[in-house]
Amino acid sequence: MSKTLHVKNMVCPRCIKVVREEFEKIGLNIDHIELGKVEIANKLSEEKIMEIREVLNENGFELIDDKKSKIIDNIKTLIIEEVHFSGNPFNAQNISGYIASKLAHDYSYLSNLFSSVEGITIEKYIINQKIEKVKELLVYDELTLNEISYQLGYSSVQHLSNQFRKITGLSPSHFKKLKENRRKPLDNV
Repeated sequence: MSKTLHVKNMVCPRCIKVVREEFEKIGLNIDHIELGKVEIANKLSEEKIMEIREVLNENGFELIDDKKSKIIDNIKTLIIEEVHFSGNPFNAQNISGYIASKLAHDYSYLSNLFSSVEGITIEKYIINQKIEKVKELLVYDELTLNEISYQLGYSSVQHLSNQFRKITGLSPSHFKKLKENRRKPLDNV
């Protein structure tokens, strides 16, 4: 029987790789690993849990214990997966339904919990993640702003530009010209 561990700040494929390698180094058998979750085949003693906490902390991660923190971390993980890794992020019409169905909770409960703990709404968190993705795509310089707008589900280039300016204080074209990396790590968004 597997034991599921919830890991905070596991936000990208490289994070999965680091957690897998570190867990294997300390003798854990991983049944399954994905963003924010690791299923372990081993029985875990208190000493082993302390060792897990230590190795996670050394690598910028954190073991999540309480139910509400797990829910919030799951919300963040779903949003990060959709915005940064799905290739087809959700749009404003289906955000609430998607999150509620994935977490099997009423969306108003999830929204209130998230806002009370994080200090921002789920929608604002999604916007912040989308703006980080826009920054990434602008730095790569492979897509036009129109293509970026379409890829991230914006209704128009103007909508994306307005949101970008509101969050960063810069227009997308000005950001692109700066040539300095003003991106944030996903776990700091």
